[in-house]
Amino acid sequence: MVRLGKLTLLCLAMFCVAAPAIAQPTAPAPTTSAEASLTAEQAANVRASRTGGYTNLGAAFGAGLVILGAGLGIGKIGASAVEGMSRQPEAAGNIQTAMIISAALIEGATFFALIVCMLFNTPL
Repeated sequence: MVRLGKLTLLCLAMFCVAAPAIAQPTAPAPTTSAEASLTAEQAANVRASRTGGYTNLGAAFGAGLVILGAGLGIGKIGASAVEGMSRQPEAAGNIQTAMIISAALIEGATFFALIVCMLFNTPL
């Protein structure tokens, strides 16, 4: 129970850190005549390059957490499957099939989360 509380607290802390990193800045008035002639998208890219890239930091942090979670999950599945196969060698085929399906589902969720992190990385 204590472990679940620590995990929940860690997730809340990450949400508090990631939300300001993804927030969009307000649009300041153009400072030069060259910037005034840019389209809205080009001006947003110029402003994003001046802000220090906090959106990149949030996306990189999120992608790292996704990979870390997927690696731990697949590692635990593999360890449990090998232990189960050593205890019941006659059920090795069924265990291996279930392990591969579970790992594939984890990989699918991982790819989805990585795509979401990459979408937050692009300037809007």
